[in-house]
Amino acid sequence: MEEPGTASAAGLITMFSWVNKDARRKKEPELFQTVAEGLRQLYAQKLLPLEEHYRFHDFHSPALEDADFDNKPMVLLVGQYSTGKTTFIRHLIEQDFPGMRIGPEPTTDSFIAVMHGAAEGVVPGNALVVDPRRPFRKLNAFGNAFLNRFMCAQLPNPVLESISIIDTPGILSGEKQRISRGYDFAAVLEWFAERVDRIILLFDAHKLDISDEFSEVIKALKNHEDKIRVVLNKADQIETQQLMRVYGALMWSLGKIINTPEVVRVYIGSFWSHPLLIPDNRKLFEAEEQDLFKDIQSLPRNAALRKLNDLIKRARLAKVHAYIISSLKKEMPNMFGKESKKKELVSNLGDIYQKIEREHQISPGDFPNLRKMQELLQTQDFSKFQALKPKLLDTVDDMLSKDIARLMVMVRQEESLMPSQAVKGGAFDGTMNGPFGHGYGEGAGEGIDDVEWVVGKDKPTYDEIFYTLSPVNGKITGANAKKEMVKSKLPNTVLGKIWKLADVDKDGLLDDEEFALANHLIKVKLEGHELPADLPPHLVPPSKRRHE
Repeated sequence: MEEPGTASAAGLITMFSWVNKDARRKKEPELFQTVAEGLRQLYAQKLLPLEEHYRFHDFHSPALEDADFDNKPMVLLVGQYSTGKTTFIRHLIEQDFPGMRIGPEPTTDSFIAVMHGAAEGVVPGNALVVDPRRPFRKLNAFGNAFLNRFMCAQLPNPVLESISIIDTPGILSGEKQRISRGYDFAAVLEWFAERVDRIILLFDAHKLDISDEFSEVIKALKNHEDKIRVVLNKADQIETQQLMRVYGALMWSLGKIINTPEVVRVYIGSFWSHPLLIPDNRKLFEAEEQDLFKDIQSLPRNAALRKLNDLIKRARLAKVHAYIISSLKKEMPNMFGKESKKKELVSNLGDIYQKIEREHQISPGDFPNLRKMQELLQTQDFSKFQALKPKLLDTVDDMLSKDIARLMVMVRQEESLMPSQAVKGGAFDGTMNGPFGHGYGEGAGEGIDDVEWVVGKDKPTYDEIFYTLSPVNGKITGANAKKEMVKSKLPNTVLGKIWKLADVDKDGLLDDEEFALANHLIKVKLEGHELPADLPPHLVPPSKRRHE
């Protein structure tokens, strides 16, 4: 027979174990299949409640949607009219796209999202912003004036299977053109800047003047400097001496607008498929194009990390925003003098920033732009603001300290499964293989297609030196070889690598062919080329090839 109270005790135990299980579930970290899924869930469950409670979307950026986490990497092209933005896209994908117009006058008057599609066609802006599969739904807020100037060009193209490209209207100079757009151009670009993976600013080597609107646009891209790359286009149309002056002037102009201690990366070249007008700097243009292509090709591999980084930035801003709104709410009177107090608080917003900075140990760089925030606050009803709710902030802190750290591990795992150069097709394939690949037949690649050993032509000169170094049984020691090799003035780390490559039979000695090879590799390095990681087959001395 059961003792009195046993049943109720058992019930209590059951209840407490259920409560403990529930508490454990809250403490246990979330489990995600992919980084994109993890980001989507963390945003919806932990960051979005904070944003909605403090009306973050009225001040900064609309709420993120599923498509923002799932979309392909995007490249945004920005520049003054006739700098070659549309031609640059045409050069990358090697195909005309719907809605494309090219000319010396301001031709592209729309934002065109060039994306992959099964069939070629155009989707107008109003249809785009109601499509849940596209990451453009929140552009609806910019109204019809913008949506009539926004479209998606769809086409089947291998490049667009990995990335999407956003073409923008040419930036004009003068106040009149800015007003006649009918929408806030800088605000639209800022919206795109938050969501794209790379921002390419294009400049024409002939017109470096940065107009007021362009300057305003670059300033709107603040906080996204890590995404910005600069292209100095049409550089084949000027002589080398002029190009140096133009490059210097561009760096000086950018230094005044982009307020960062680091120098922004500038790629110089002629990004179209026409012959170079002045081919003097061909090698420079080839190397620069290759570097830019590698940067774009890395985007799919780094897309998850970029989205993670942007979510962290957004979370930090949302936290600061919550402190600002709750501080303003705290200062407001309950009954009378609300309007005069609001004006006082807005004008003293800088002091509130400093107070929050001190109380919560927040970096000044995390605060939103003071003047812009003051403008936005003028139209807000402070009585509808919410007081500080620590639980919401703790949830976001928990996300930043624990969940994000685990997602970082997943990011690295996903990256390791992806190819290093995931963008294929179009101009990206033109320089991959064959004799027109970058550096083909140069440096260590010299003589790759020759029947004769390329080192052989200089071997008589190297033999003369070899026989002065006291060879024994046709070979010289490392010590004797070193005496000659250090005359090149190359550092020991480089000479050590050359020795490793030249000692083909790994016996710690060099015969006459290996010594000639070592001198050839020294020459390659002194001419400014990189040494190969492994000795290419065409550089293996003829007498050693039978062992290969």
